Amino acid sequence: MATFLYKLGRFAFRRRGFVALIWVALLVVAGAGAATASPPATENFSVPGTEAQKAFDLLEQRFPGSSADGATARVVFRAPDGEKMTDPENKQAVKKAVTELKSSSDQVASVADPYAAKGVSKDGSTAYILTTYKVNSMELEDKTRDALEDAGKHARDSGMTVEIGGDALQEMPETGATEVIGIAVSAVVLAITFGSLIAAGMPLLTALIGVGIGISSITALASTLGLSSTTSTLAMMIGLAVGIDYALFIVSRYRAELAEGRDREEAAGRAVGTAGSAVVFAGLTVVIALVGLAVVNIPMLSKMGFAAAGTVVIAVLIAISLIPALLGFAGKRIISRKARKAAEQGADTGEKKENAGTRWARLVLRRPVMVLVVAVLGLGAAAVPAASLELGLPDDGSQPTSSEKRKAYDMISEGFGPGFNGPLMITVDTKNSDDAKGAVNEVRKTIKGVDGVAGVTPATFNKAGDTAMLSVVAKYKPSSIDTEHVVADIRDKADSIKSDTGAEMLVTGQTAMNIDISKKLNDALLPYLALVVGLAFLLLMIVFRSVLVPLKAALGFLLSVVAALGAVVTVFQWGWGASLFNVEEPGPIMSMMPIFMIGVVFGLAMDYEVFLVTRMREAFVHGERPGQAIVTGFRHGARVVTAAAVIMMSVFAGFIGASDSMVKMIGFGLAIAVFFDAFIVRMAIVPAVLALLGKSAWWLPRWLDKALPNVDVEGEGLQKQLGTNPSATEKDAELTRV
Repeated sequence: MATFLYKLGRFAFRRRGFVALIWVALLVVAGAGAATASPPATENFSVPGTEAQKAFDLLEQRFPGSSADGATARVVFRAPDGEKMTDPENKQAVKKAVTELKSSSDQVASVADPYAAKGVSKDGSTAYILTTYKVNSMELEDKTRDALEDAGKHARDSGMTVEIGGDALQEMPETGATEVIGIAVSAVVLAITFGSLIAAGMPLLTALIGVGIGISSITALASTLGLSSTTSTLAMMIGLAVGIDYALFIVSRYRAELAEGRDREEAAGRAVGTAGSAVVFAGLTVVIALVGLAVVNIPMLSKMGFAAAGTVVIAVLIAISLIPALLGFAGKRIISRKARKAAEQGADTGEKKENAGTRWARLVLRRPVMVLVVAVLGLGAAAVPAASLELGLPDDGSQPTSSEKRKAYDMISEGFGPGFNGPLMITVDTKNSDDAKGAVNEVRKTIKGVDGVAGVTPATFNKAGDTAMLSVVAKYKPSSIDTEHVVADIRDKADSIKSDTGAEMLVTGQTAMNIDISKKLNDALLPYLALVVGLAFLLLMIVFRSVLVPLKAALGFLLSVVAALGAVVTVFQWGWGASLFNVEEPGPIMSMMPIFMIGVVFGLAMDYEVFLVTRMREAFVHGERPGQAIVTGFRHGARVVTAAAVIMMSVFAGFIGASDSMVKMIGFGLAIAVFFDAFIVRMAIVPAVLALLGKSAWWLPRWLDKALPNVDVEGEGLQKQLGTNPSATEKDAELTRV
């Protein structure tokens, strides 16, 4: 591996014009493809294997054109003090809104008149218009949304309070500003790390090129592969993150090789042959984590994982080919004049001041037990709240109290009861029943007797008369544990109903779908974790030729992820320090959060592990004692890993300022997870454990050593081929310092 990458690095350096032209051409072709491609389809969200999805599919088949999974909106009206919604003037204003909504767009499927559909509260203070659409919220046209927002304008003019809830107004969160903030912080960190604008700009440039090719390719293939606009979200985030990281690793190693006295072409070859090997295997761990999302069997999540994995592959290829080409163009300007002068003086002045990474490594070597205990106890304390983790999918009740959706949600709850914000839809398949109406009546009677059910609407049959729909309202808010129990109790009655009447009863609706998604994600968590960690363990065992180092890496990752989940629970569920992050409504943690965090953070954590420990392994293989190898690894890698982690934290933390609660939670969770993993696990626990293990850390049974392929990540074969002494020198340290 190292020898092949060494040759590739030298080739790219020599033929830099040709290599750069290829990447520019790929960017142009991908951009042209994206510009001329058909608009991306809006993906129909589905969760195969769940009861809610089975019911949706049945409704689509038996009630053609019903748009069971279409967007919905509730326009909620509240009469002024002393008045009722049944007063003639107020009633007239509501009916006018109904008429306007019906004629507002051909995307409207139905508009329920509250006076005919029992949409007026018992006390007469509140009424709501339920509007359903033929398409989901992402497919709604702007004019349709505008018409909805204008609904009830006359009612507002007459003094009524009008708020709009539901998912019809849901749009993809705007993240452009946060991405710019992340890139700006990255530029500052890179400039400080390298002390050269050329060196700082190179990782940013190549990361943007990689993301540009990746996102443009996704857009160009969207129509063909059925990719939605949401597919590129994760790809952009991860592509930008690893693109900067990998370029940072290669450029840093190139500067170190220059300080060794290599000529520029040789330095580029060695940088790609050594750090490039680490990049390749770090990239593989990220790809494994992202592709592994397919285990969950949610198509949209799987497509996001595959798209992001493709962007990571592009980032790796750019790092090992375009970076050495650009290094050829940069010349010695990759190092500032001050740094070059310091390096020249360092050749004659002898002993130099140790950098921060070296000092920290020596401190850990002196007190490994104390460092290990403090780090583990600290992460353990942060992880304690994770034991109280409650998962769910947020609804309008989790929105800020100042938002229109939340106000509509609260008005419905006060006027009709919390269950009206998320009614359950019961589908009854009577195809195998001798008495369809009798079977449906039996279903309705049974559901009415379930504890926690507030009401059941009369059944609506399809034209064939073999399928019926009923709406069930629970006494509790949609996202509560009590509502989950109601859904479970209703489903428990299905077998007895089928045996008595021959009818099949299924529970669906957005609330039931959210419950099923949460369960599916929970059930997939352990298999996903086992797959990702297992494959990565095998990969790291091949890289490090060790059993204990990969085991330590996996356990450290699990500790940092659980600690990060604990921090998320503390802020977003318990509400501690919520005001600092503008969290207005603490509640259940998004169901997708644990598995999403595991996938993303595992990939990034293994980046730091591979880059940092590979340098230690390289020093150990080349003859250094275990303790000195740790110091060498930190002398060369600590500053780079620190910079990479700060960049990732700044990118993710930028999303904390988003108004969307899910985006805010993801940003906070990923930022704190990177902090825990990079600065506590990789910088403290890793050297402490390696110090305690000594030579045993690199132990591998002979039979296993023979069975595993030798990929030569540390470049031992390359060094033998070149016939040079690879031991670290003070010039390496000097360059790392500057």
